[in-house]
Amino acid sequence: MKGQKLRTGAERLANWLLQRADGEGADRIPLPFEKRVLSSLPGMTPEHLSRAFAVLKTHGVTSRGAVITLADRPALAAFARPDPLIDAPE
Repeated sequence: MKGQKLRTGAERLANWLLQRADGEGADRIPLPFEKRVLSSLPGMTPEHLSRAFAVLKTHGVTSRGAVITLADRPALAAFARPDPLIDAPE
């Protein structure tokens, strides 16, 4: 809930991608589910997810099918501004 109130949809998606990439230790994130399901994780609609990916494209994120690639992780982190007070699991 904190993230939904304090961040835009693109920022929430960027933080989710960064957490997922750190957990897998890679810059390519295979999605084990449909993007429609992905949109619900950071609290967005599928339409907003598409817009968020358009915003993140300028920060090095590309989406091709079920694989998301982070080409410039430092730029994405600068945009996302991860914060342990917001991003810590509840």
